[in-house]
Amino acid sequence: MSFVVVLLLSNIVAVKPVRVFNLFQLDLDAGTLLFPISYIFGDVLVEVYGYARSRRVIWLGFGFNLFAALLFAIIVALPPSPEWQMQEAFATILGQTPRIVLGSLIAFWCGEFVNSYVMAKMKILTGGQYLWTRTISSTMVGQAVDTVLFQTIAFAGVWETPLLLRVILWNYTAKVLYEALATPLTYAVVGFLKRAEQEDYYDYDTDFNPFTLRA
Repeated sequence: MSFVVVLLLSNIVAVKPVRVFNLFQLDLDAGTLLFPISYIFGDVLVEVYGYARSRRVIWLGFGFNLFAALLFAIIVALPPSPEWQMQEAFATILGQTPRIVLGSLIAFWCGEFVNSYVMAKMKILTGGQYLWTRTISSTMVGQAVDTVLFQTIAFAGVWETPLLLRVILWNYTAKVLYEALATPLTYAVVGFLKRAEQEDYYDYDTDFNPFTLRA
């Protein structure tokens, strides 16, 4: 549930680019404040329960994102009450949400599956050691795919090209740093779940096809 909530909120707030450090013209979409948390969830799922469990959660998030996009489109299209004067502002923000969610759906699906695949394969290669190498490396690859796809699909033609390129650059950098700084938290959550669940899955015989829900 937390995973899905993070995804939905990220899509809504991502419509606003924010200037974090004016001196360096550091521009991020506001969704960057939340979205990297989904990658931490993904890392924990793969590390403890394996790729197949992560795959099911990714598809769950995909489905709820699609539902939200359809719901927003319907609500924006419905005629407002004559006394309500905020239709234009409402449509300006949520009216862009279908395009943002389209970008989010494609980018999220590709990025999360790349992240999970790299995470699972590296766990085997490292023999389950050096968790930080897996979480950071998988994020670097997955977020590169996610960030470029999302920003391009969602905002190309809406934002000026220099702004779009700055947002892509700084979003990617911020997300990778976010993951790196969250490493102690990831270690704590993974350690707790492995002890509590008595689970530490290795994807030796896993079918990595993203379109199947079988292990």
